[in-house]
Amino acid sequence: MSRYRGPRFKKIRRLGALPGLTRKKLPVRSEQSDSSKKTQYRIRLEEKQKLRFHYGLTERQLLKYVRIAGKAKGSTGEVLLQLLEMRLDNILFRLGMAATIPQARQLVNHRHVLVNGRIVDIPSYRCKPEDIITAKDEKKSRTLIQNSLESAPRKKLPIHLILHPLEYKGLVKQIIDSKWVGLEINELLVVEYYSRQT
Repeated sequence: MSRYRGPRFKKIRRLGALPGLTRKKLPVRSEQSDSSKKTQYRIRLEEKQKLRFHYGLTERQLLKYVRIAGKAKGSTGEVLLQLLEMRLDNILFRLGMAATIPQARQLVNHRHVLVNGRIVDIPSYRCKPEDIITAKDEKKSRTLIQNSLESAPRKKLPIHLILHPLEYKGLVKQIIDSKWVGLEINELLVVEYYSRQT
């Protein structure tokens, strides 16, 4: 299944807040109660879909991350969130250099971003501690990132990142702690959802 390109509010109405998907606010509507009882499968599916749409992953990519997390030491759910949070497109979004994760992915694909002085054009590039992320030295690249930095409301930066806005530079200090993940999600339900496929 390919990456989702359809209406974003439709997903937000169904799954709740997905800050990486869009910056726009959902229009206020009268609350409609879901009278049908949610099955255990539906609860797990919705948690998985939240993760998938927030980070902009395909089903195959998410399954691959779950398999990698399952082989690593530690809690599979926490390792999964760390893998997703350390993606280059997500780091750009968390630094405020892009308004949304899809915009961050486009910046990376169009070669506007350097990691440790080298152009990286793979949004799923896994950042490591001590990586320095900067805008390319071209006017267009810096303008795009400057617009995002100015238009984004100042959010509290996670403790594993440092931003130098005047230099268009960000630094990854350490691996993210699970309490700083910008999404309300029960990652264990996602692992349970994929338990038969891994």
